[in-house]
Amino acid sequence: MTPRSLYAIAPHLSRAECEAITKKVLGFSTADECRVTVNSGMRQNTRFAVNQISTAGDDYNASVNIRSVFGKKVASVSVNRLDDASLKAAVENSERIARLAPDDPELMPELPPQRYAEPIVWSDATASLEPEARAEAVRAVTEASRKAGLVSTGYLEAQAGSGAVANNRGLFAYSRSTATAYTTTVRTPDGTGSGWAGASDNDFRRINPAVLAERAIEKAKRSANPVAIEPGRYTVVLEPTAVANLVQLIVGSLNARNADEGRSFFSKAGGGNKIGEKVVDERVTLISDPLDPRVPANTFGGDGMPNTRVTWIENGVVRNLAYDRFWAQKSGKEPSFAGGTLRMEGGASSVEEMIASTERGILVTRFWYIRGVDPRTILFTGLTRDGTFLIENGKVTRPVKNLRYNESPIFMLNNLQMMGRPERVSASESGGPGQAIMVPAIKARDFNFTSTSDAI
Repeated sequence: MTPRSLYAIAPHLSRAECEAITKKVLGFSTADECRVTVNSGMRQNTRFAVNQISTAGDDYNASVNIRSVFGKKVASVSVNRLDDASLKAAVENSERIARLAPDDPELMPELPPQRYAEPIVWSDATASLEPEARAEAVRAVTEASRKAGLVSTGYLEAQAGSGAVANNRGLFAYSRSTATAYTTTVRTPDGTGSGWAGASDNDFRRINPAVLAERAIEKAKRSANPVAIEPGRYTVVLEPTAVANLVQLIVGSLNARNADEGRSFFSKAGGGNKIGEKVVDERVTLISDPLDPRVPANTFGGDGMPNTRVTWIENGVVRNLAYDRFWAQKSGKEPSFAGGTLRMEGGASSVEEMIASTERGILVTRFWYIRGVDPRTILFTGLTRDGTFLIENGKVTRPVKNLRYNESPIFMLNNLQMMGRPERVSASESGGPGQAIMVPAIKARDFNFTSTSDAI
């Protein structure tokens, strides 16, 4: 049975199937160097609105990317047909284009065989999730919302797949992974109140739809008929999702080359970068660890480079930046990869304790429509959404209209007052699984809100 026909009865390609495909492609290659990347899997989704399922679907796909190199010339071609003729044609096309390409002065040679830790990002429960189980998870929200006289919408997505990388120097890497996310927004019939709840994990069993329903319903009720308050700098209590919305933005600024070339917050005045410098509160530690059981990730990158634990910021001090292979070689550093997973260490305070200790402030459920303003300070703008409340004399007193902010996660993490216990959250604006991220709730001072918004 060919790999193509095997794939027709499985959601993803097995290790043996990927090995067979990569060996075949490498056998067709005449390039100086050739790398083959194979990805396959399924994506399931169920969407609901007005307390009922609106769409549901499962899609399956497999693709092969062939990267051919002649000297310093390189080109890639992708194909999603796995028969011999299609694979051979893709190899020939990549080689033809590569010969026409200009030289890449920063091209790195292919890696020799590597050793990888066994990934822990697979869950049978997620991979075997049936449409009926998704419908039951949706019903937990829609029925509770209907009984409460509210209107629910939401999105549930589950992914299961495999990936492999091989080259003509003998490297081969393979892994399987799963991911799932469930988010819901519940609103009052008059449209003045809106509450959100969401969760993300690689294991669907750790997502509790009933808890999400209760949280979103409670926020929708409490947020009805919000009042406007003056923008300005406020003490904020940010729930974990709101913290993740901002803290994950630091990952995109960790590029060592950008820092060394003066184009980043992590650039040092006069040249170089801020490794070894204190940049945030000493309670802040940020770690990427693909073997963290609560936020696991793949153990190799797209070129086959092993993905290992990296501490980016430790006790407020920058310990590492992300080096691609070229810049690592140029800088005399080890390559390191930022992405896929992030954990922020926390404290022991509860959100209730943070609120009780606040004379006047704002409680934020999450942020939305987040866009960059200044990469040199990691300054972003965006809006609060789906549950924003005024805190007065240690109590949540009333809902407030949403606010636009101009703020940097760096500024925020320098103004820390209290931190909670870390928890995994769904921090993707799209509603999909996104980056695996685990952060605490925090209380911070002087958070900059610049204007109000009538949008709910």
